[in-house]
Amino acid sequence: MVNNLSAILGARLIKIGEVAEGTGLHRNTISSIYHKKVNNTELSTLIKLCDYLQVPLHDLIDYQPEED
Repeated sequence: MVNNLSAILGARLIKIGEVAEGTGLHRNTISSIYHKKVNNTELSTLIKLCDYLQVPLHDLIDYQPEED
């Protein structure tokens, strides 16, 4: 799974604090996702990020199934 949050925020010059304020998510939650320190993020959190950033989920998270 590839998490593109840091790339999206970097390209738009958006700070984690701005995202926290705009989404109502805790700054530590966003920071953990940004720095790729979590593997398990609730769908409701991802939806809030997508709504705030106005991106589809597949732009934020890219998942390719593991090969057998």
